[in-house]
Amino acid sequence: MTSGRSPKNNAAGERPRKTASWRGLILQLLLVTVLPLTFLLIAFTFGSLVLHQQAMRTLVGERDERAVRTAASAIAEQVHQRLNTIRLLSVKAEGVDSSDLSAIFSSVDFLQSDFDYGLAFFGKDGKLEAASGDPPIWHALQPGLIPYFQKLFQGNETTLIVPGTVEHPQTGDAMVLVLAVDPARQRVTAGSFSAAALAERILGDALSSGNPTSFILVDNNQRLLYRKGYLFTEAELISHSGVAEALRGESGTTYQRVGDSEHVVAYSPVETLGWGLISEEPWEMVDTPMLRTTQAAPLVLVPVLVLALLALWFAARQIIRPLQELETKSVELAGGDFQSIEQPVGGIAEIRHLQAGLVHMAHKVNAAQQSLHNYIGAITAAQEDERRRLARELHDDTIQALIALKQRVQLAGLNPHEAPTPASLDEISALTEQTIENLRRLTRALRPIYLEDLGLTTALEMLARETGQAAGIPVEFSLQGEERRLPSEVELAMYRIAQEALSNVARHAQASYASLGIDFLPQKVTLQIIDDGLGFEMPRSPAEFAHGGHFGLLGLYERADLIGANLQIDTTPDQGTRLTLTVHTSNNPI
Repeated sequence: MTSGRSPKNNAAGERPRKTASWRGLILQLLLVTVLPLTFLLIAFTFGSLVLHQQAMRTLVGERDERAVRTAASAIAEQVHQRLNTIRLLSVKAEGVDSSDLSAIFSSVDFLQSDFDYGLAFFGKDGKLEAASGDPPIWHALQPGLIPYFQKLFQGNETTLIVPGTVEHPQTGDAMVLVLAVDPARQRVTAGSFSAAALAERILGDALSSGNPTSFILVDNNQRLLYRKGYLFTEAELISHSGVAEALRGESGTTYQRVGDSEHVVAYSPVETLGWGLISEEPWEMVDTPMLRTTQAAPLVLVPVLVLALLALWFAARQIIRPLQELETKSVELAGGDFQSIEQPVGGIAEIRHLQAGLVHMAHKVNAAQQSLHNYIGAITAAQEDERRRLARELHDDTIQALIALKQRVQLAGLNPHEAPTPASLDEISALTEQTIENLRRLTRALRPIYLEDLGLTTALEMLARETGQAAGIPVEFSLQGEERRLPSEVELAMYRIAQEALSNVARHAQASYASLGIDFLPQKVTLQIIDDGLGFEMPRSPAEFAHGGHFGLLGLYERADLIGANLQIDTTPDQGTRLTLTVHTSNNPI
């Protein structure tokens, strides 16, 4: 029967199919590495930006709320501090004559910075007794202050802050008035100061030149007392976020959209005054350069992604494509094309080294195949030579002897009445014995029958004796251990190996001595042939015996492999040869 495959496919097997393109390494790297990294980078970047913005938004709101509450408390504290100053001044003026009150002003000149609109003393009847600054201002304010004077004279309180703010008679600015009665409740000391100046003292340092924060301070009538920055206008005070809440005594933070940005509005009441302090700023502008840098920190992964793409491109160009080409050439090599693998595929050094190794392997395989062909040819030729030799020996010896024996029998039959002479019977007997001996010799050459009958040890001993007689050199046989039978195929292989080794000694070694020994050990049997002949140079691999035409030595290794034995040849030129065959076996005899 013939196979449907081509000879190349029969020799190398069916070629593997190329992997589908969607399962290629490049696409796998894209799907498994690059795309997940890209999505992770995008998600991480934008997610971190959103989280960072939310955290900054909340942080700025909390910061502004604390700042506004602190500033509102500082304004209230300043008012109460000035109220205490007025109370101390009223105590100092107790019992002092009206004409001497001006001297008190001279002694407290340092208070002029706190009371920028002046100080004044009023009698129990509400009459202005003395004043610093501009006296007409106090005359103008006097009618409105009478109810508060009466409240101090008649009540239990010694100090009072005029609710709301008072309009300056000349400039219209908002004024804050604080009053204190002396212990004898005979005179009221009054102090006035600008609400805007007070707020500026507290809030002026809170804004640097580049700070986007704006402040407003309003009284309980939603009158603008102070404004700092550019985000507030008087027209929007009534409806502006935080104003109503601050005047109701609430504090907190709110956010509002202004154009393309979002502003954070913080508000807080000024206790005891009924005022409200509100701040506003675009929170996005609060980021320092360092914070803005940290916002963009995830973008540092972009170069990593670019490097990953470059690495992928390098891998595709210097690794994957050369590997794919090498795979194709390996398939062609498996099909028997030993030339294609030698064409360079490029790539990194490791791939080039791999290709060099494959090229070396291809040379070895090619040489092994050639050696196998030569070995098969040598076996075939040896078989034909053996057949010719057998045919020649049968023709020249056995057949001729049989013909001669037939002729002697025919001669004896020509005269049936005469009895055969002893000479003729001796001649016929000699021809018969010669024929039998020739047939035995041929039979032993084909298969040593006595190997099966007498065992391996006896067969090897007879082989050593016959080889020594034929080669004209002493061949010593030795036996160690307790002899036991081995499987027939093992015994035959060991006999043939010994036969071939002794044949090589007789034909090539030019030895003067040889020995054949067998050692039966519990777990193995060792066969050893030693000679003191010429020796030879051992190749690195047994397959290289075929290059030199040493098919007999190659056959020794083949026979040893067939029975699973270990064959070792130790030889050096001019130092003789030692052949050791080790067969591992069990303790049980066959």
